[in-house]
Amino acid sequence: MNDANIAYQNKDIESKVLAEHFAGKSLKVYGLDLPKIVQVLPTNLPEVSANELRIDNLFLLEDGTIAIIDYESRYKQKNRNKYLNYVVRVLNQYEKKGVLDVQIRMIVIYTADVSRDSVPSEYDVGAIRFEVENAFLSEINSTEVMERLTRKVNNGEHLSDEELMEFIILPLTYKEEDRKKFAVEKSFNLAKKLKDDDTMTFVLTGLLVFTDKIIDDELSKKVKEWIRMTKVGRLFEAEKDAAIAEKDAELEKKNKAIANQAAALASQAERIKELEALLAASK
Repeated sequence: MNDANIAYQNKDIESKVLAEHFAGKSLKVYGLDLPKIVQVLPTNLPEVSANELRIDNLFLLEDGTIAIIDYESRYKQKNRNKYLNYVVRVLNQYEKKGVLDVQIRMIVIYTADVSRDSVPSEYDVGAIRFEVENAFLSEINSTEVMERLTRKVNNGEHLSDEELMEFIILPLTYKEEDRKKFAVEKSFNLAKKLKDDDTMTFVLTGLLVFTDKIIDDELSKKVKEWIRMTKVGRLFEAEKDAAIAEKDAELEKKNKAIANQAAALASQAERIKELEALLAASK
């Protein structure tokens, strides 16, 4: 099982853990006026070419629409092609299920490095007019949020759903990569103090998913190790091991089939030699 497959499987497991906690939560804290989340949908859509990026998040919302969410630290006009590709892939997936009237929202959440006035919300290329709903984390006061969350966690106070959503996105509200990485570690250390096991797992898993593009390998391993110490985190490890075992079993099955074919060919070759020897002796 290669590293890319393991990485994808890990993200699937993280999404499953998040799915248990995301239902009923809102993205309004990020500046998005959207219905609440009903379900986290799988992002490992089939028929993805090697040069295509995987969708960051896919949500079913209360009004029945599908929200594709991508995270960007820079605005690039060429990304509109990527977003269109995402929409087409989701539409194709639903078409295969016989669903033809699905409504899709394309949402881009920009880190604090990007301001609202630098990004258009609509792409018009003639044949297609494409609307993107943008959110700008630069509009979140990262210092105020960090201070408030730190105070409440240290005092053992309950965090609202909105504050939990702030928690998991907090590192991306800082400008510059070094500050973001520092904020990831600071958020991790703060999350470890949460008293409720399920809340802690949600926040830690959320940090892994939402900061996937900036978190370094060493800290990622620390976060996953801490999750494994929690009750829900054991599901994370068990499912990962089961996925790896399944892939190993498939590989072993293929190897056995190849070995059986090789043995059959060798047997045929030996039989041909015997026949050739009998034929030579009869002359």
